[in-house]
Amino acid sequence: MNTFQRARRNKQFVVGAIIAVIIVLLGIFGPMIFGDYAEQDLFAGHLPVGSEDYPFGTDALGRDLAARATFGIRISLVVAIGVTIFAVVVGTLVGLIAGYRGGWLDSGISLLIDFVWGFPLILVAVLAAASIGSGLLPVILAVGAVNTAAIARVVRGEVLGIAERDYITAARAGGYSTPRILLRHIVPNVVPVALVLSSYYVAVAIIAEAALSFVGLGAQPPLPSLGQMVSEGRNYLRLNHW
Repeated sequence: MNTFQRARRNKQFVVGAIIAVIIVLLGIFGPMIFGDYAEQDLFAGHLPVGSEDYPFGTDALGRDLAARATFGIRISLVVAIGVTIFAVVVGTLVGLIAGYRGGWLDSGISLLIDFVWGFPLILVAVLAAASIGSGLLPVILAVGAVNTAAIARVVRGEVLGIAERDYITAARAGGYSTPRILLRHIVPNVVPVALVLSSYYVAVAIIAEAALSFVGLGAQPPLPSLGQMVSEGRNYLRLNHW
């Protein structure tokens, strides 16, 4: 039985995959379907879910919540992809250098990684984003830096094990340069590990982006984001719960 057949038999995986695909499709095509997320109709504020022309209802300014929510999903996906690329590239590079070179460089990098991991992820991301500034790019850099530490830590451990294997010793004895050993013998073994780990941190990045947007450090108005919408909507929770 191959991997695809095993996945099809796993009901939780199938349900999760369907939900994920629907959300991604909403993020890609939703803004095209529901129209302008910034258009206001002050005479149509706080319309309930299922209203004509507004399937998700409207907010206090009469803006279509369906358009804003689907565009918010798109922003979350953009941030998640940006964070993942940044974390995988930088984290793999840092882990390779630390694990292969060893010595004081490895100790310094490991100390920095442990320092980052000594604090809650959201707290570190908030402090980093606040020091850089608000907006999508600071969010990507802040959350990416935190995720980089996680990937670098795992890659470093993998490199430490691989570097002691016989074929690496033989490559060194054969006079291969360090870049050649890294690119041909070590990178192919650690990249799959980094990619598997990054699939988990895609979800972490989406949650972190929503949290930063909730406190005003993410996407700035008029751009909508999911965290920002929750922050705005909580003021009307007793009046209009949707």
